[in-house]
Amino acid sequence: MTGRQPEKSRVFLVEDEALVAMLLEDMLAELGCVPSCTASSLAEGIEQVASVEADIAIIDVNLGGEPSFPIAERLAARGIPVVFSTGYGASDLPPAWRDRPIVAKPFTTEGLRAALAEVFDAPRAADTPA
Repeated sequence: MTGRQPEKSRVFLVEDEALVAMLLEDMLAELGCVPSCTASSLAEGIEQVASVEADIAIIDVNLGGEPSFPIAERLAARGIPVVFSTGYGASDLPPAWRDRPIVAKPFTTEGLRAALAEVFDAPRAADTPA
């Protein structure tokens, strides 16, 4: 994926707040991305990981009080890069995930664009946690 641009990328979105998910979908469309699938809970996200067709995933760190890292681990195993969404920053992530791009709440289109660009500009090897 190195050197690719986010435009036309298929995005797996995992967000437990419906209005926030709709906002992100609108921002992704504005950036030329295509939401491929949306999950609203940890269980739903885990269920969809095996079959989702996505170039990248945006995952809320906290899904109804449950951490979303099991979804991120499964996506990394499939080679699908992850961007985390959180209101707290990298300190909210376990050490193995702190090098991942973060889109901070409240979201802005430019913040989302920057997080996506960070993934597409990174070497592919960075997609798997240490």
